[in-house]
Amino acid sequence: MNLLYNLAIAIYAWAIRLAAFFHPKAAQFIKGRHDLFQALTDFKKVVDSGTVIWMHCASLGEFEQGRPIIEALKKKQPEATIVLTFFSPSGYEQQKDFPLADYVTYLPFDLPEKANRFVAILQPTLAIFVKYEFWLNHLRALYHRKIPVVLISAVFRPQQIFFRFYGGIFLKELKKFDHLFVQDQNSADLLSRIGINQYTVAGDTRIDRVISIAKSARDFPEITTFVAGHQILVCGSTWMGDENILIPFINQELPENWKVIIAPHDIRENRIKEIIDRLKISYQRFSKINFDQLEESKVLLIDNIGMLSSLYQYGRLAFIGGGFGVSIHNTLEPMAFHLPVIFGPKFEKFIEARQMIAREGAFSVTNIDEFRVAFQNLQDQAYYEKTTTTITQFLHQNSGSSEQILQYLNAKMLKK
Repeated sequence: MNLLYNLAIAIYAWAIRLAAFFHPKAAQFIKGRHDLFQALTDFKKVVDSGTVIWMHCASLGEFEQGRPIIEALKKKQPEATIVLTFFSPSGYEQQKDFPLADYVTYLPFDLPEKANRFVAILQPTLAIFVKYEFWLNHLRALYHRKIPVVLISAVFRPQQIFFRFYGGIFLKELKKFDHLFVQDQNSADLLSRIGINQYTVAGDTRIDRVISIAKSARDFPEITTFVAGHQILVCGSTWMGDENILIPFINQELPENWKVIIAPHDIRENRIKEIIDRLKISYQRFSKINFDQLEESKVLLIDNIGMLSSLYQYGRLAFIGGGFGVSIHNTLEPMAFHLPVIFGPKFEKFIEARQMIAREGAFSVTNIDEFRVAFQNLQDQAYYEKTTTTITQFLHQNSGSSEQILQYLNAKMLKK
């Protein structure tokens, strides 16, 4: 089975190399790993001996879960060296200059020689993997060197390979984690059934992160002028599938006292133009704002990256995109401002979405009729207040994960 796993990783590595000739992201994937070991060796030569904490994230979403732990660790032990790795270019490219990490790099392909070489050079005091990262050879390299390793913000589902009859080697490596911090009791119950008891139900560190973001949200004078006393529907990270519902509603049924902010996931010019061509009411692009007409405009189109998490402070209601494609984007950011959230049908991977639907703090829709019903229901003030109270309670009940993890690490693994 180990041979099959290593063969699969090797085939994947060669497939990415081949794809690099045709696809820019695959090319980034390969280029970023060029001279990885030499660069890491050079870095280690100038690092003082002491605590080295390695955190690995698959991509940007997992980084947002790991970030509160890095911030807490750096505050507690500012002299510690933080090494951050990514599997995906989308994570690495956006966070390669993250100021609290002393070194940011890619994770090498999970082949035995590469994993052993990486761990041997890095020699971490502690390794922290985030959510779904189960690279078998890296875990073995850490285990053989008796380096403690924890998993944070983890979610387990019955469909995962650990719980299948053919998942023996994955289960064996999963048991080598010194501790697993899981998001919910269902995950804990699944682990108990397969004989893993070194876990804590700690919730999702992203909740701590979005609460922190909400407290330090930026103000935008342009948005304040645009709002002008209106109710605001904030549409975040939208795709065409989402806009197929939103734009007909905005064009034909948006109440007079409402305005809309649309922040599409893809801000390339062709996507912005697609949205503009479909709008039949007054709009403005953020990059080309005309202040003289801003108050009269009904739609503000955000054509940049970086504003969205702060824009929810202006909202009355949020629509989160992605649910008509692969999966929804971040629902916790609007919830941190206590906004009810509407999204499409692809949400099952996210515990908070499932929980908030069950509590009537969030609403999944499959067509414009269902969106219309959800929107109209939330016009009722009593119903709206019940929904926002539910969200407030959820945030309160599920915050504090980062502190719980930090206390464990300080007590068990980072003693001086």
